[in-house]
Amino acid sequence: MPGHNRHVAVQFSLPQVSVQQPSRFVKAIPVREGSNYPAMKEVSETQGPLSGLTVIDMTRVLAGPYCTMLLCDMGARVIKVEVPETGDDSRSFGPFLDGVSAYFLSLNRGKESIALDLKQPEDRRVFDALIRKADILVENYRAGAMDRLGYGWDALHAANPRLIYAAISGFGQTGPYKTRPAYDMVVQGMGGIMSVTGHPGGPPTRVGTSVGDLTAGLFALSAINAALFERERTGQGRMIDISMLDCQIAILENAIARYAVTGKAPGPLGARHPSITPFEAYATQDGHVIIAAGNDKLFQTLAAALDRPDLADDPRFVDNNGRAAHVEALKVELEETLTGAPTAHWLSVLDAAGVPNGPINDVAQALNDPQVRARNMVVEMHDPDGPSLTMAGNPIKMSGVADPADRPPAPKLDADRARILAELGIED
Repeated sequence: MPGHNRHVAVQFSLPQVSVQQPSRFVKAIPVREGSNYPAMKEVSETQGPLSGLTVIDMTRVLAGPYCTMLLCDMGARVIKVEVPETGDDSRSFGPFLDGVSAYFLSLNRGKESIALDLKQPEDRRVFDALIRKADILVENYRAGAMDRLGYGWDALHAANPRLIYAAISGFGQTGPYKTRPAYDMVVQGMGGIMSVTGHPGGPPTRVGTSVGDLTAGLFALSAINAALFERERTGQGRMIDISMLDCQIAILENAIARYAVTGKAPGPLGARHPSITPFEAYATQDGHVIIAAGNDKLFQTLAAALDRPDLADDPRFVDNNGRAAHVEALKVELEETLTGAPTAHWLSVLDAAGVPNGPINDVAQALNDPQVRARNMVVEMHDPDGPSLTMAGNPIKMSGVADPADRPPAPKLDADRARILAELGIED
């Protein structure tokens, strides 16, 4: 989420500071011939494809912290630069565990924290030294805020040409809305996704998770990795401009195609797919089952599995166009059969037939699903000096990269200040 603070213009300067080898870095490895990296590159204890990279994380709440958490999960060292005294806004968001925000903990595992006031000369000196050694900077202030501080793209690129600078904001760095604040709910509404969410005739419905923030974080992650690849060839960093509103437009997918073809804005359809049938949640004797028969052959298989060969022979349902045109009639026919037995029965029948299907799990059921557990998508964050927390694992699985079930804790505000300053050769 973009910031709300207004900043005064301050002259940007980079003091000459001796940088000591960070204590977190434990060894160096040679880099392939022809690489633009230095001949030896430090590698962190947390091995991963981004090991040896340092990220300056100037983000807060969700979009930016989600991006930098994934960078950390992939091995990067993430130093979170926070506002003194209060830190990341989300430190005050519930739910709380032993007085600590579980919201904050769930998005900042494995990071380090230093509190800096970038209007103060001494703290600017520290930040300047961090910039000199950083590979990536991620921020989610409103457009222009970093320029007013003297830390805009032009200044930072001149100071560290290899720095990749990712700015995540509500509306981006250009356009008439660039200085407006935004939250997930705002861009969900403006980006059209709420107009296709919910049931026909129902009230406006927000998507049940913060897709405005999360998609922005994911697009930023993708762009950062592309910029890292390019830097291997050119030795130069890039400025990345991610707008939460842009990202909502980008994920409208089929809704845009339908509007382009028909000239009519699509509305909500409940749980069904707009152009593939049967492809929705259907009532059973004790709940619902999701059936996704994505082609004509699968529909024929479904009809046979339900012992309803008449459906496959019905001229209304012989192809997808016909089924889509008669979607309600087909639903009545399917539920006439499905309501005769419980969900578990139909899951077994459809699995045996090879028809894509699934239950509608609540969060507890989803987290305890054997497939989810087998993929290590539920991990534990353990803090010897604070609360432990169950959280989602990293969905990015890579060969040869550790995917531990236990994750390092989120940092306490300014907890790493002394060590970071020592690494930079700066007295506190």
